[in-house]
Amino acid sequence: MLLEFENKIAGFAKTNGLFESADKVLLAVSGGADSTALMYAMRAMKAEGALSAEGSPNAKEGVWGSPEMLCAHINHQLRGTEADLDEDFVIAQARNLNFPITTRRLDVRGFARKNKLSIETAARKLRIESLLDIAKANNCNRIATAHQKNDNAETVLQRLLRGTGFRGLGGIWPMRSFAEKFKFVRPLLCVRRDEIIEYLKERNLKWRIDRTNDDCRYKRNFIRHRLLPALQQDCSSSVVEQISALSQSAQRFYKLVCDSAEKVWPVLADCVGDSLKLDLKSFLAQPEPVKVELVRRSLACIGSGEKDLTRQHYERILQIAQRNIANKKIELPDGFAVRREYGSLIFGVVKTTLQPDKQINKSVELGIPGWTKFGSYLIEATVLETDKADVERFKVEKNEFVEWFDLEEVKQPLVVRFREAGDRFWPLGLGGQKKIGKFLTAARINHKLRKEVVIIADNDKIIWVGPVRASELTKITMTTKSILQIRLRRLRRERQSRRRA
Repeated sequence: MLLEFENKIAGFAKTNGLFESADKVLLAVSGGADSTALMYAMRAMKAEGALSAEGSPNAKEGVWGSPEMLCAHINHQLRGTEADLDEDFVIAQARNLNFPITTRRLDVRGFARKNKLSIETAARKLRIESLLDIAKANNCNRIATAHQKNDNAETVLQRLLRGTGFRGLGGIWPMRSFAEKFKFVRPLLCVRRDEIIEYLKERNLKWRIDRTNDDCRYKRNFIRHRLLPALQQDCSSSVVEQISALSQSAQRFYKLVCDSAEKVWPVLADCVGDSLKLDLKSFLAQPEPVKVELVRRSLACIGSGEKDLTRQHYERILQIAQRNIANKKIELPDGFAVRREYGSLIFGVVKTTLQPDKQINKSVELGIPGWTKFGSYLIEATVLETDKADVERFKVEKNEFVEWFDLEEVKQPLVVRFREAGDRFWPLGLGGQKKIGKFLTAARINHKLRKEVVIIADNDKIIWVGPVRASELTKITMTTKSILQIRLRRLRRERQSRRRA
């Protein structure tokens, strides 16, 4: 029989369809109170059939264990012995519950230093990549994280402090699609931190404590330990519950806005090469929240990220749309621009003054080892001798601009070129050959990245559609003896020229 806490989570999961058609669920477990509660609550709900995945081939009436559960623990190696003890604790808990577990160790400091990122940003990026990699390797189509109501309140306040709109007020969503078929789900968003602690005590469960969560030099910790308690002092009801209600209202509103934008998008938008046009007459007829969403979608389609965009950027884009000033242009971060031209609002890249590469339409042989310039990339090829223990380490350290291939499966020489009509390859993790154009469409690769895709092929097949997906035919395995590492580096000259243009 489920406890009240577990029933609450099961009801929330069912209402939001978190585990519909889920055959396997990967639980992200740090060892803290939240993720420990997640692990034990999911085990209890699974045992009672409260997570029966309707529509799943594994869901059979009366059969315990649908969906299947696995655990993942990511060791960021930021806290020395304490981090290692967290890892040991999670492994022990997973074994106690008969959950298979995969652990990964990440060099967060090195990655942050190399890519000029904050420790928090680097840890989040590497953690998400690792969870997706583990989910992919184990055929898990859901990744469950332990975000709860307090986390959501902190997220909303953090966004308010830096400036946000109704979309940002939505906070943490119960479910988000990420990278093709994978979905991140948050079953604990219906409970507060104090409810979680009470549940753990009721079940006589222990958990690990991360002392860095008390350091108020980090903005989220400041919000958690200083700002939220200060707000609570002058509020008769729970501030966390009030912010939770606000975020749910914002999510419902944003869904309505997205539905409206989806209806008019096919009529409004016209993708041409690396630019996108919106019909101004139809655009201006939309309510302002829908206009903002249409602008956001347009920027996403041309490859502009949202990280460096501010409310002022959106306001200026709406202003030039509303004012009848021909050829008015707004430049955006990272070489993108928006301009009004006749009856259209045009989103694209700032024209570059670079001279065309003389080899742009030719294939170029890669030196192994060596460096090769092609298009906007400098390509480095290296041979790495390895043993079985190293293979998993190489997988952890990889990012989208670095790929590894089993050298014995590569038929040299290798060449790099741009896409050609009729190109086909076997994408890693899929069941067979695909046309590259159709694969890029299915993977929702935006137009900017499509223009920058390069093909790396050996003597009889394509081994990498870089930097999107490697080939199944040359993947590294536990029997791999030598690894061919290929790294794509963007030429800085191009970005600097764009910013000067």
